[in-house]
Amino acid sequence: MSATTYKTINSKRIMEKFMLFFRGSDVYQPGQSPETLQNLKEKMIHWLTDLSEQGTHVASEPLETTGKQVFGSGKTVMDGPFGKSREIVGGCTIVQAKDLDAAIEIAKGCPILESNANIEVRPIQGM
Repeated sequence: MSATTYKTINSKRIMEKFMLFFRGSDVYQPGQSPETLQNLKEKMIHWLTDLSEQGTHVASEPLETTGKQVFGSGKTVMDGPFGKSREIVGGCTIVQAKDLDAAIEIAKGCPILESNANIEVRPIQGM
């Protein structure tokens, strides 16, 4: 059993935040129909709405496929993409959960997994 990651602030227990990074959906690979993408978007909206109604959803943002990276002390700028197409982060969601296991269960309900995507689940460090 994993340790619970509740924080206590002013005598109140609050849930921890976790970032879910979405990578590698087949829907975003070349040659997919607009209907396939629209279908996934609708499923994602429904899933996020359910999480919001449960008080679990904090924020979500899809990412564009363009961008740049800045490297090291020389501040070298390079164009994306940022890895192999299956490794590129396509978006992220922040959820609240009692611990990492609960956050993983939330991730398992995400419809993007139906399209061969993977979801990285990471605790967000408190500042």
